[in-house]
Parts: sequence; structure tokens; C-alpha cells
Amino acid sequence: MGPTRTLKVRARYPRPRRPFARERIVADALVGVASELRLTDAAELMAMIKADHAANIADLVNSSTELFFKSGTLRYALSASVEAPWDATPAVEIDMEFRHAGVSAFFRLKLGERRAGVEIADVLFDEEGLDDSAKAERLSAALKSARL
Repeated sequence: MGPTRTLKVRARYPRPRRPFARERIVADALVGVASELRLTDAAELMAMIKADHAANIADLVNSSTELFFKSGTLRYALSASVEAPWDATPAVEIDMEFRHAGVSAFFRLKLGERRAGVEIADVLFDEEGLDDSAKAERLSAALKSARL
């Protein structure tokens, strides 16, 4: 056998670069949710993802978000993946969507052993013509008003 080559695929979908401020806003709002999800047995969560048990994953996400957000505002977007390289700690990626107060955000929550991150796919606003700072303010306000 020859040397092994590794292919790294980062994003599952091409996306235009969004302002980093929006990812920071969403990440800060999801600290509690990410911590709650990390309490789940990692092997069990990875098995659910690999077996494509969407209803079980949705139930797990729902029970983790109900402590922090109003019902139905933050939910599982029916896609998740596991990265389990031989030379590093496994990580779980869960697609999620947020809808509240005229703001819809579609993003991927990345959970590692000690850290979590957010990669935004898109953020939609009911209002048109907002500049980047106004969009960031609307997103922040919508997340704050959705919290319990």
C-alpha cells in the first residue's frame, strides 16, 4: 500500500462570506445550548447521527433548547455530521435554524470536546434595505427576545 492521502472538506455548501459579527452574536446566544448538548453521551449522539435518526436528534436538540429559548424558535434542521479523524478528538456538526421576530437564521453548530462554534449559512430578514450593522442589531434583538 502506498501513503494515505487525506481529503479535507470544510463546508458542505458554498456560502458568501458573512460578517463575523453575526456568527459571534449567534455563538454567544447558544453557549447554554451547546453546553447542554455536550452533556449527551458523545458516542450515543454520534451513533444517532450516523444512523440518521432525525427524530431522536430533533428531540435531543429540542430538550436542550427548551431551557433557554421559547418553543419553536430554535430547532434541528434535519442534517448533522460527525468528524472522527484518527489523530484528533471527534466533533459533531448539527444544522439548526432560528426563526423569531422577522429573522430567520440557518447555521451549523459545531461541538468539540471543549469548544463549540457556529458557521452561518444564511440570515434572512423580513425588512429589506438593511445595512450590515442594522442586520446585526436585528439578529441580536431577535435572539434576545426569543430567550426565556
